[in-house]
Amino acid sequence: MGTCAICGDRSELIADALGVCAACLRAERGDWRTRAERAHAASRQRFGLPGPPPRTRGGLPCPICVNNCRIGEGERGYCGVRQVVGRQMTGGEAEAASVDWYHDPLPTNCVADWVCPAGTGAGYPQYAYRDGPETGYLNLAVFYRACSFDCLFCQNWHFRQERVTCRSPQSLAAAASRRTACICYFGGDPTPQLPHALAASRLALEQNPDRILRICWETNGSMNRALLDEMIDLSLRSGGCLKFDLKAHTQAVHVALCGVTNERTLRNFRYAARFRAERLTPPLLVASTLMVPGYVDEAEVASLARFIANIDPDIPYSLLAFAPQFEMYDLPTTSRAQADACLAAAWEAGLTRVRIGNVHLLTR
Repeated sequence: MGTCAICGDRSELIADALGVCAACLRAERGDWRTRAERAHAASRQRFGLPGPPPRTRGGLPCPICVNNCRIGEGERGYCGVRQVVGRQMTGGEAEAASVDWYHDPLPTNCVADWVCPAGTGAGYPQYAYRDGPETGYLNLAVFYRACSFDCLFCQNWHFRQERVTCRSPQSLAAAASRRTACICYFGGDPTPQLPHALAASRLALEQNPDRILRICWETNGSMNRALLDEMIDLSLRSGGCLKFDLKAHTQAVHVALCGVTNERTLRNFRYAARFRAERLTPPLLVASTLMVPGYVDEAEVASLARFIANIDPDIPYSLLAFAPQFEMYDLPTTSRAQADACLAAAWEAGLTRVRIGNVHLLTR
């Protein structure tokens, strides 16, 4: 049972690590920002990560993501992989990345599996091997061990504890076997190490001409526009999709939960949607949201759904169940009641393609 330090409300839907309820965040009451910054700083300190994005006077600028770090000698960027040594920026280059990968049999548990070629055969025969689920083929799942956000509810936070593995784009491209139908980059998030992912993608496509090999992304969407353009181009040409994880719509809720503004994410999502008409099937752009009890609730999903619907009501939208993790381990798992309310809110906002992605996690 958590307590909101601002309004005094007590509820199981208030995370102790944050100590502020959603109502106070949305109203931007009291010292919510200071408390949020404190929660993120404490969380990041145990992994040797800087609290806020560094803004060191005279530091080297990193343009890769929304954080726009200025990194001083011996410092790391917010993501943890970019650093300055001998007045040179290292980490996050195309030549090497902190990354792991594995092959996943298709169809697999993907945010877009209900609309993508791997799960449905959408785009067959140009973009899919079968007129239906691609049974017998593989997804090359690529996990990048860094992130430009700091989500207190992160479902994959364990990567911060693991040994860093630096691997080349050549070795990643070579992992695409003849049975590999798609490469999906996730994490963490691919954003801090996008030069590596883009280089590996280009190599993989060059080495596998005249066959289907889709390039897909699961991302928080915080990269700079030039990198996003390259991602869009690769996905459009190959039949892949961009899966934007929209964490929250209300700015204060997003900052409190993720440590970072959502302004560029929303702007990039709107920009990427411009390219949907170039290939309607399979869809280029897919959105998803984790339904975090107490914070990403019916009201927050309704706001996100209206944002998406105002761009294009046919953009597929997946609602995902939260399981207690990381700094929000004390929150309950998403309930069936919350999921149903969020689903109804998304439909009511005007979206035409919405579903709950991981029903098996819901509690009664």
